[in-house]
Amino acid sequence: MLMLAIIGCIVSLILALILTPLVKKLAVKIGAVDVPNARKVHTRIMPRLGGLAIYLAFILAMFAVLPFVAEHFSMRDSNFIKAFLLGGTLIVLIGALDDRFELSAKVKLLGQIIAACVVVFGFDIKVDFVNIPFADNYSSLENWISIPLTIIWIIGVTNAINLIDGLDGLAAGVSGIAIGTILVMSLLMGNMMVAMLCLLLLGAIVGFLYFNFHPAKIFMGDTGSLFLGFCLAMLSLLGFKQIAIISFITPLIIIGVPLSDTFFAIVRRWMQKKPIFAPDKGHLHHCLREIGFSHRQSVLIVYGIAAFFGVLAVIQSSAAMYEANWVTFVVICVMMFFLQIGAEIIGLVGKTKRPILNLIARLRMKVSENRHN
Repeated sequence: MLMLAIIGCIVSLILALILTPLVKKLAVKIGAVDVPNARKVHTRIMPRLGGLAIYLAFILAMFAVLPFVAEHFSMRDSNFIKAFLLGGTLIVLIGALDDRFELSAKVKLLGQIIAACVVVFGFDIKVDFVNIPFADNYSSLENWISIPLTIIWIIGVTNAINLIDGLDGLAAGVSGIAIGTILVMSLLMGNMMVAMLCLLLLGAIVGFLYFNFHPAKIFMGDTGSLFLGFCLAMLSLLGFKQIAIISFITPLIIIGVPLSDTFFAIVRRWMQKKPIFAPDKGHLHHCLREIGFSHRQSVLIVYGIAAFFGVLAVIQSSAAMYEANWVTFVVICVMMFFLQIGAEIIGLVGKTKRPILNLIARLRMKVSENRHN
């Protein structure tokens, strides 16, 4: 089955290479283009809607492979795939309409809520279990907790990917690294359904990145960022299994880059007394450009951070399998330390908001004074 999934990954990659130029022509023809403004890095009109190529490559590869692997899936796996495909299709439709007509934030949010509700109420996919990712044993949660938690999770992760889509290849690459992390975990734990979905998505993403990495020939637009965010939300849902705080750590680490960037954006806007949803140029990629890194360097640095989070997620998840909770504690501490230090160095919250760095500087001064005395 793994070999079939790998073949599907190759098929998905080839389809993305073929479909992306066609989608580019379609985007220009129907007017789904991105016009430069004060917040954007690019200086010329660019076709968007590129996420449609990712979606189509994934779907076509899925239907090519599914007849050969469907017999290996349980009823629950099949139900999840149906929810994944239908919810993803609704998200792509919302994103495509936004790329062409620039929908209001309220309309997009309503569409995302509908897609999340289809997943939850139509297919009974929800966070009703908490344990180690992809394990078999799980304990139920009450619906009044699990239903809103699932809807909030899907909408939150979907939009987190959308927020980091600010440089050529950034959102696609970060999503690919996160999906690659889930792929590694699923293979280690023997969940071939998740591995297959990850491989098909990775093929489509890599094929699209050929045209999307700097200098980009096409943007993925909301069609791509919302779809990849939805995919990550759905795949990481499978990480909620065991009633303990550890249960929520693994999926949070996997998508640590977009979630932390979103968190710091909210804190930054709150401290600056700006609306939480007001756009700005204070995101991670903007800050890296501002301190002197080139477009490509900024993207590669964020890739590196995302890979670092991925390694932490695999370590934490593997430790959780053997109930080595102290490893989880260490991983959380390491992650929080580097998040805070990194945010202060590049100014994610503000140029003057550096409590840890200021504390370190004061301690160094005191040590220096003591030596002189």
